[in-house]
Amino acid sequence: MRDPRLADAFHLTFVRSPMAHARILGVDTAAAAAAPGVVAVLTGADLGLASAPPMMPDFNQAMALPPLASDVVRYVGECVAAVLTEQAYQGEDAAGLVDVEYEPLPAVVDMRDAARDDVLLFPESGTNTVCTFGPADFAEDLFAGCEVVVTQEVHNQRVAVASMESRAAAVVPDDGGRLTMWLSTQAAQLARGAVAMWLGLPMEQVRVITPDVGGGFGAKVGADPEHVVVAAAARHVGRPVRWAESRSENMVGMCQGRAQLNTVTVGGNRDGKVLAYRLDVLQDSGAYPRFGAFLPALTTLMAPAVYDFPAIETRARSVVTNTTPTGAYRGAGRPEATHAIERGLDLFAAEIGMDPAEVRRRNLLPAFTEPHSTPTGAVYDTGDYPGALDRVLWAAGYDDLRADQARRRERGDVMQLGIGLCVYVEITGAPLEGAPSEVADIQVHADGSATVLTGTSPHGQGHATAWAMLASEETGIPIDKIAVVHGDTDLVPDGTGTFGSRSLQQGGAAVRQATIELVEIARQRVAELLEANPDDIVVDTTRAALQVAGSPATAVTFAELAAKEPLQVRSVFTAPGPTFPFGAHVAVVEVDVRTGKARLRLIAVDDAGTVLNPLLCEGQRHGGYAQGAAQALMEEVRYDVDGNPETSTLANYPFLSATEVPSFELVEMATPTSYNSMGAKGIGEAGTIGATPAIHNAVIDAVAHLGVRHIDMPTTPQRVWKAINQATEARQTTEAAS
Repeated sequence: MRDPRLADAFHLTFVRSPMAHARILGVDTAAAAAAPGVVAVLTGADLGLASAPPMMPDFNQAMALPPLASDVVRYVGECVAAVLTEQAYQGEDAAGLVDVEYEPLPAVVDMRDAARDDVLLFPESGTNTVCTFGPADFAEDLFAGCEVVVTQEVHNQRVAVASMESRAAAVVPDDGGRLTMWLSTQAAQLARGAVAMWLGLPMEQVRVITPDVGGGFGAKVGADPEHVVVAAAARHVGRPVRWAESRSENMVGMCQGRAQLNTVTVGGNRDGKVLAYRLDVLQDSGAYPRFGAFLPALTTLMAPAVYDFPAIETRARSVVTNTTPTGAYRGAGRPEATHAIERGLDLFAAEIGMDPAEVRRRNLLPAFTEPHSTPTGAVYDTGDYPGALDRVLWAAGYDDLRADQARRRERGDVMQLGIGLCVYVEITGAPLEGAPSEVADIQVHADGSATVLTGTSPHGQGHATAWAMLASEETGIPIDKIAVVHGDTDLVPDGTGTFGSRSLQQGGAAVRQATIELVEIARQRVAELLEANPDDIVVDTTRAALQVAGSPATAVTFAELAAKEPLQVRSVFTAPGPTFPFGAHVAVVEVDVRTGKARLRLIAVDDAGTVLNPLLCEGQRHGGYAQGAAQALMEEVRYDVDGNPETSTLANYPFLSATEVPSFELVEMATPTSYNSMGAKGIGEAGTIGATPAIHNAVIDAVAHLGVRHIDMPTTPQRVWKAINQATEARQTTEAAS
């Protein structure tokens, strides 16, 4: 049903740069303004919006982000102007009539080239470096005493978020200048703050409403420049304005993920013990430093992973390039950390001739139930990493798999077997600032129903079900009579949103806490009504009522209490810290050595503490595996040397379809946390973090006996085939020389 407030909305279409790096010499809007249905053609000068400073104070402050480029464009897809039309179909033709005169500038696409500062995106800054983490120089003697040292440059390639729903926004201004904004976002409150800041408005002058959202994966946290332009345009014309991007726009305009180059060095002895680990991170931030520039902080934080290494060093550097900006993408910095060490350990195991599972077993931290501090500053809450490894190896039939692999290699089979491992830990529920917390409000109504207001913002996680379960468990009010409301800043002004696998452990904990507090208020009121001791009042969840213990006839329902006076509680839950779920994955692949094509099976332990709803938990795991597998096998955003995107449509950007998703075998394990009353940790990103390195290792393992040491992701059939042939040629050359 169409919202009547948007009945007379104008449609906005962006004019985007076709060049990766160029100076804007002029923008001629006359022809577009005269086109049928065009209401206005707006440039940065028309809207008068200042560029936003980088999101973090440690970032290079010269690298400001304009809502509409006015002097220089820095990536293909950057917005230059906005066209408002009466009908949506009129926008694209009119946008094509906007004549922008560009003076091409040299483009820098490779992050290694950007780090040399030969071509600068922001000449006034004198560098392409956004920020650095860790020391400028490494210790010279870190690997002294190691019998074996292996080093490998590991590329964690750039990927597109490709959420089912692209970005969209609609804005209605009222007569007092207040904006009501419908936005496809993961965090309505953060988006409201960003829009208000950019427009120079008090926060109470912006209301953000988040309807159903078709996927976010981290890239829809907060607000983008396009959202701000839509809001500014609505204020400019005094009418509602709406925008929905096309898929091709989405593939070049929405923040992208990963884009790290990690130099991994592992040193140790031939008995399998690792003595030292070094991780050197180079992060591609894209054209402007957004959240992607911060990702190395999480990568280096989680560098120790699940292992007890005596010595570890990390450093990182984020640089800008003439490409789409990078941001959070399912895991956001933690998958990169896991991938780096898990690839490094396989290389180390190959070098010393030891089974990769045994190398991991010899270096794992022992199980712990009290917080454990790592050398990089993380504080793990609980963990049993050896237990996870043993459990997944048993479930996979690991010894039998290795025996099968040996037989295939001996026979020289066309279909070779590869077995890849990953043991991981990740950080979930980490706050953007302050302590990790979330807000919830519960109100019981006179008809016996209840409403839960939550600061989380679901987009496929099933919060409406899970939060209703939590409220029902304490009160007995049927789940189908509990409404869960989210994503409206007028109703929930202080919420945080959904990202970083935080929702159940903080948002769910807030709902449970609020419900328990509401029950206590109800207990006090019933005690007064019945002139009884509050300690004698119990909840009868079969009737959604309270009564004196052992006296059912005294029951007073929650509905009856709500009819007498409001029965409502608002509560803020604050956790002592983030939680650290963990797990172990075994990937089994069959690789056709004639073509390089791989077929996959995945066995996974993902320990997220106590599970509230197994079906919802499984759904999160399945989605993570699919995205992790797709990155390992096929996904990659590519640019040519001039910064032109080569993967700007789904025709040339492949990812796994429903028919291609591999077989998943889920193994259960639960190690509760003490950081919330449910014992729950995060699960939303775990599958991605474990699956990618396990599958990557498995593909390489399948052809390792042919002389292949490493293949960068994605391990497409072409890359695998090429690696096999290069290894064969190298072996033949060596044999001929000898």
